[in-house]
Amino acid sequence: MMKQSLSQNQVAQLQECVSLAQELAHHAKANQSFAELRDRVAADNPVSAELLELLWNEVLAARRSATFWREMSDVEKQLSERIAQSHLQLRQNYERLMQEQ
Repeated sequence: MMKQSLSQNQVAQLQECVSLAQELAHHAKANQSFAELRDRVAADNPVSAELLELLWNEVLAARRSATFWREMSDVEKQLSERIAQSHLQLRQNYERLMQEQ
């Protein structure tokens, strides 16, 4: 019974770690919390702790990658909006120039 309770606590702590890992700013806290969890798991099962560590590293890499591509997408969107605005301004300037002639 105690072991099951501990497992539920471990699952809850892992969920908290994953939640913290959503934002790069919280990665240090997420890593600290994960290290505590990994150490507790390692006390009972070192192989499981090693597997957990591998998966955790992949989670962090995926989060960093997702953040990078989200930021790239935002930059691309801003650039597209600026190009569209410049194009509109050029077109209006051209039309004004044609009317003056």
